[in-house]
Amino acid sequence: MGFQTPLYELDKYLEWTTSGRVQLPDFQRGYKWEDERIRQLLVTILRGHPLGVVMMLKTGNDQIRFKPRPVEGVVLPADTEPGWLLLDGQQRLTSLTQALTGDGVVHTKDSRGKLMERRYYVHIATALRGEDWIDDAVHSLPGDGVLRSNFGKDIELDLSTAEKERANGYFPVRLLFGPETVSWLFNCVDREQANDFYAKVIKRCSTYNIPAIELDETTSKSAVATVFEKVNTGGLPLNVFELLTATFAGDKKYYDTHGTDFRLNDDWQQTLRIFAAHPVLASVENTDFLQAVSLLVSLKRAREDGVGRPSAVSARKEDLLKLTLDEYLEWVRPVRDAFVWSATFLADQHIFDVKFLPYPKQLVPLAAIKVVLGADADLYGVRAKLTQWFWCGILGELYGSSIETRFARDVESVPDWARGSESAAPRTVADCTFAASRLLSLRTRNAAAYKGIYSLVLSQGAKDWMYDKALDKVQYAELAVDIHHIFPYKWCLGHDIDPAKRESIVNKTPISAETNRSIGGAAPSVYLPKIEKKAGIVPAQVDALLATHLVDAADLRADDFDSFFKSRLEKLIAVIEAATGKPVQNDMQDNDAEEELQKFDPEDAAVKPDLDDLEV
Repeated sequence: MGFQTPLYELDKYLEWTTSGRVQLPDFQRGYKWEDERIRQLLVTILRGHPLGVVMMLKTGNDQIRFKPRPVEGVVLPADTEPGWLLLDGQQRLTSLTQALTGDGVVHTKDSRGKLMERRYYVHIATALRGEDWIDDAVHSLPGDGVLRSNFGKDIELDLSTAEKERANGYFPVRLLFGPETVSWLFNCVDREQANDFYAKVIKRCSTYNIPAIELDETTSKSAVATVFEKVNTGGLPLNVFELLTATFAGDKKYYDTHGTDFRLNDDWQQTLRIFAAHPVLASVENTDFLQAVSLLVSLKRAREDGVGRPSAVSARKEDLLKLTLDEYLEWVRPVRDAFVWSATFLADQHIFDVKFLPYPKQLVPLAAIKVVLGADADLYGVRAKLTQWFWCGILGELYGSSIETRFARDVESVPDWARGSESAAPRTVADCTFAASRLLSLRTRNAAAYKGIYSLVLSQGAKDWMYDKALDKVQYAELAVDIHHIFPYKWCLGHDIDPAKRESIVNKTPISAETNRSIGGAAPSVYLPKIEKKAGIVPAQVDALLATHLVDAADLRADDFDSFFKSRLEKLIAVIEAATGKPVQNDMQDNDAEEELQKFDPEDAAVKPDLDDLEV
């Protein structure tokens, strides 16, 4: 990547933006500056202060074919080819182009975000008092040049014509660099003041320079992305998806075949419409989707390379930027279908909504693996292996960091392993470890393993304690199921229960909102008879319902927290071992368990007692 750092006068930038020599790459976000920010930008220029650099990318790069679009407010012939694409400085140059050229009307918004049109003026007499008065001299008026009050009934200032502008002593900034400047000033009544304004204000602005960083045609897409992450002053980092949107839109082959540009965002909106039927997919982002595509593209490439030095399977940003439109179109439908399949897979694991989805990013390799497996993914044996891999990732807490590398390894190894080959277990399965003491520190849904264990309890056939309904996908939403204390928060406070044990997932289970209200803050020996009465069932039936939650009813009826805790912890360990296919490390007798108890901090855990703290 080569670059230069020339200086250009502001009027040159205005000439380039209005002629189309400088345009925006299609990935740039829309214009969004507020009225006051634009006014301050004009104050900066009139004072002669620097406003920062702009960055431009020279067109003609064979590796980058970004779809260009004009600076907002500029209308160009459809075939206008830019010489430069503006990477940094969009908001500033768009503001200046709209304010200083044409009719000077800027399409902006107020401080509350309300859309509005504004024109900007310099009060001549105030500006001539010196640089310190420039801020007071620059005024923002409605787009028609008329300032009204009393809900629009009264006119305070009317600058709707050149004559009225001159009569009131307001110079329109739209003429600051235009050919009509001299004639406007020539017709002023106070010619001496007009000449003074021209010499002290307008002439100084005519030589106002803005430094540029010009990136040459050897610049890569990856370098452009880095520029936006490290240098861009617009406040929003560039999304890889947006870069590819512009790249795909500039694909000549697609245009020649279809007579239109490919719009990646439109395609993504179609994907979102399909995903909308599956709420658990609400967390899937456009870059997640691209990562799944990249995994499949690179896996295919690696297999075609054969033995020797095959290409790496990858979903890193730099590899996403190398995707071609043909590659995307090859995999978009299979990946889309695979994510939808993932929603049914999650439902089978009793994960029904985003709130309790342990690792949203784990859906990326899951979808890619489904594409590789095809229909085999639903065979009993294959599905069992996939389920084991899935739970190893969650309970081993392996998808929290360095996930792109794990993506690649899993997509390479899980399919063959799941089909029953004698290959070694995937790294995610091999790396999975779980210690019993971890159950003491799982206290909020911030932890993936907490959410996972919650779903595993549901998968044991858990039923609500009052309503004869299994907590499946349909009843889950209807009953407003969430996780609540078994020994209520208030009761634990009154019986000096260790707060770490009180808030541990061992003392929590999924039940309906109505059942939780019936529990209130009472002892189990008190609330269980209440539940029996409301539900119209006998104690033995309630005991059977408690068993579906891995709870020993005898311990609850005796209000024996310690026995309950020990028994349920052991049952949860058995469930975890069944899900991961791996033994849980029994460290409850050593210092690790004590250390987990000592780590408890109610503030850090954000402990809030829901409704089971109330007397009902």
